[in-house]
Amino acid sequence: MRANTALIRLVFIGILVAAGYVLHPVPGYFGFSTHATSAVVSAVLACVIILFEMRIQHASLKTLIGAAVGSILGIIGGFLIGILISYQESSAVTAETKAFLTLALAFLMAYVGLMVGASKGDYLELSALGGIFKDKTARRDLKILDTSVIIDGRIADVAETGFLSGTIIIPQFILRELQQVADSPDSNKRQRGRRGLDMLNRLQGNNVLDIQIVDTDFPAVKEVDLKLLELSKHIDAVVVTNDFNLNKVAQLHGIQVLNINELANSLKPVVLPGEAMRVFILKEGKEYNQGVAYLDDGTMVVVDNARRMIGKNADIAVTSVLQTTAGKMIFGRLWEENDNGAQGANGGSQRRTFQRESRSPAPVRSAEQGETVE
Repeated sequence: MRANTALIRLVFIGILVAAGYVLHPVPGYFGFSTHATSAVVSAVLACVIILFEMRIQHASLKTLIGAAVGSILGIIGGFLIGILISYQESSAVTAETKAFLTLALAFLMAYVGLMVGASKGDYLELSALGGIFKDKTARRDLKILDTSVIIDGRIADVAETGFLSGTIIIPQFILRELQQVADSPDSNKRQRGRRGLDMLNRLQGNNVLDIQIVDTDFPAVKEVDLKLLELSKHIDAVVVTNDFNLNKVAQLHGIQVLNINELANSLKPVVLPGEAMRVFILKEGKEYNQGVAYLDDGTMVVVDNARRMIGKNADIAVTSVLQTTAGKMIFGRLWEENDNGAQGANGGSQRRTFQRESRSPAPVRSAEQGETVE
């Protein structure tokens, strides 16, 4: 798209320069012929027009409509004032002066109307025009899924709950990468790739979602993540990912990112010190006599003096909560020890069951890299 735009601009400059050279409307200056001078003036005029075109591309539709209406009204006003000046019978004002004043007023009023209309264009209500001039860019809601978030699978659950709106974009180069992963000789990669393809089928089966597969590609860009960012800038879309590195690179490019890991961390239950919960002690901790359990969302719970409770459910009292780069960690002690050590905990705390009696813990997902820690 950028290459085509640059080519069109070069053709425009060439046509204007050729027209100036052949027609030579400007007289020669500084020893140059009329043809050469006209060509130079035409090239400068073409560059000014292109700069103006590049600036107005970033303006909103309301600003453009306001500027157009303001300039038209200004030209009409300047023309009417010029007519009044031309009909004035005065020997002190020559015909050439009247013509100059008329032209100057037209340019002045057009410029004032252009600037005022552009500054006040945001006050226009385009919906009153019946949708003819509706600003489509203001209501576009495009989201691009990257490979990691598709393989992760949680995006399908989020979509089924209705929290994912707008149009979901799946680029062809993402599908090719998924297919390559699914065809990998490594069994783990092959399983992850097939799960990603299954997640795509699940998303396409959701009648509420608008899934679009686009063929837009950037052959000059080799890396898939960079292709994703280029596509996001090209169509003004939001990137949905759980890749920490892609998240940071996208922010450097000024691209909005929705991180599934951040969403998962924000939805974790709030646990306060002194509260009680029932957990399944799965394994031994790093420190002496510690036991480790996991909540359903993968949060690690470290329990003091719970080594003897491995393989059993235990009632514990929360002593502290630590937020780390990998997520949240909860520390606690056995409930009976808490009762013996602190009498107020029994009366003030309300026991909650955070995990069913399951012997298979949920994996801990890293909040930064989206990796799974067993």
